[in-house]
Amino acid sequence: MQSLVPRGQLIARLINFETQISITLAAGCTQIDNNPRQPGKTFSIVDSSSNLRPMMRMAIPALAEETLVLMVTWTDWLLASRYFVEDGDATKAAMGLMAYLMWLIPSMFSVVAIGATALIARWVGAGDFEAAKKVANQAYLVASIVSLSLMVLIAFFGQQFIAVMQLKGDSADFAIRYLNIVTPLMPLIMCSQIGAACLRGAGDTTTGFLVKIVVVIVNILVSTLLVTGWGMFPQFGWEGIAIGTATGYAVGGSIILGTLIVGRAGLQLRFDSLKPDWNVLSKMFRIGLPGGFDIGTLLFSQLLFLGLINSLGQASAAAHGLAVQIEACAFLPGAAFQVAAATMAGQFLGAKSPERATKSVLLCLYIGGAIMCIGGICMYFFGIEIATVFTGDPTDPTTISVASLLKIVAYALPSLAIVMVLTGGFRGAGDTFWPFIFTAVGFFIIRIPLAVFLAFGVFEIPYIGMTIHGLDWGVAGAWYAMVADLIVRSVLVSFRFGSGRWREIKI
Repeated sequence: MQSLVPRGQLIARLINFETQISITLAAGCTQIDNNPRQPGKTFSIVDSSSNLRPMMRMAIPALAEETLVLMVTWTDWLLASRYFVEDGDATKAAMGLMAYLMWLIPSMFSVVAIGATALIARWVGAGDFEAAKKVANQAYLVASIVSLSLMVLIAFFGQQFIAVMQLKGDSADFAIRYLNIVTPLMPLIMCSQIGAACLRGAGDTTTGFLVKIVVVIVNILVSTLLVTGWGMFPQFGWEGIAIGTATGYAVGGSIILGTLIVGRAGLQLRFDSLKPDWNVLSKMFRIGLPGGFDIGTLLFSQLLFLGLINSLGQASAAAHGLAVQIEACAFLPGAAFQVAAATMAGQFLGAKSPERATKSVLLCLYIGGAIMCIGGICMYFFGIEIATVFTGDPTDPTTISVASLLKIVAYALPSLAIVMVLTGGFRGAGDTFWPFIFTAVGFFIIRIPLAVFLAFGVFEIPYIGMTIHGLDWGVAGAWYAMVADLIVRSVLVSFRFGSGRWREIKI
């Protein structure tokens, strides 16, 4: 489906409109701090008499924020499934890759985000807000360089990336058109990601949540209006989904940036503090690089895993992509309580309270894990009904395939909870090396080799010409491999947590 009005003209109008909205909202959000030279109230949790209250204060906004992010992706899936029926599985397969990409791009700042979160949490716990402020400024300095580099890489190698991911024909065309619209917004995606990470380290998850509400409203409204061409709005078709996503991220990044310029949670961006401070940067990279390698390994492995599934055909790619988005609803609590575990572990260790750090992480695991298990039960018994919400047809082959995948992954959710929450505690403590090792073992020794054996009848390894004869279970086989990986990693992470050595990391 082609655009019905000139793309450049509408994008220019949207950017102009978004800029005005962003400036107004940023000013409104940051009036919490009455004196811009003295950032507003701080969010240290070490004076709390219990672990439950500060944990819920951080986890609930984080959970709501992650839910809002998922709503955006779900809206895009609904639009791709309902308004592009004539394109078959092509838009679904493209949407599956683009959903991964919109997870991949923010994660590319993980080295900076992990290091900044751990350092800020530790300094806030120790009551040194000047040091925390300095870390936030240095994080933005490095992340700005990273975002500009990513823009250049995607501009030159975006099409090659999509080809490597095994998308062909119409699916590849849809993906390229989406990518071309989102790429120019990379710096504002960075502002949102790094700013939220800094604020979380300071104990403030509410600001990110409030900003995300605005992002979701903008994203859903713009995408829906431009895809459907409702009322006075032009019908942009497929490009409308990408423009909505780009506009939402632009608004969110602008608000977060404006908030930190004025000052929030003891943090404030200052132009004269953006000069490289090699002492702060060395600490940030010492903590962030292993964590970044961990997430980088995770991303590379996930993309390799996705490429294997895409090579099974558009139908498998569509089913996998939709099942992952539905599964995301069940692991949202893990992501939320991972944030709480990271902040609490960092602040309590900074306050020299290792026992409270341990108890707070375990409390996050118990509550987050219980919620995830409930989600797994729902996916196991109501997979068809949930998938039908997106496809509109309970007899559609994609619906049936998605329901079977949800039953498989339901068994792995307890293990996923352990991996997510305990790893969050490790990162908050600055222990990022061993999670990286566990991720590498899980993916490269278990998930990828087992997926090849279970999913394919015959698989030829590129470049070396070796042929592997497998069980030919298709996409379901790949998901069984994913379950095996998560179970093994949960055991490894549990042993590391039980040893207590993660609490001894010096920063």
